Amino acid sequence: MRHTEFWDRLDQALGLASSRTWAQMFVIGELGSRTAVEALDAGVAPKQVWAAVWRVLELPETKR
Repeated sequence: MRHTEFWDRLDQALGLASSRTWAQMFVIGELGSRTAVEALDAGVAPKQVWAAVWRVLELPETKR
């Protein structure tokens, strides 16, 4: 997964107006108590970050 696909999926899940703010502010324990942005900036693969986001948001299987 590329970064652009990660952001597209997050935009679809949370809406364009909220997704970037959420990714900068919501701390996910599974990502080492980092936000999605911090994890991506630290080099965590977008696919791994998306998997954690998917679980935290309890998105449907179709969004996995």
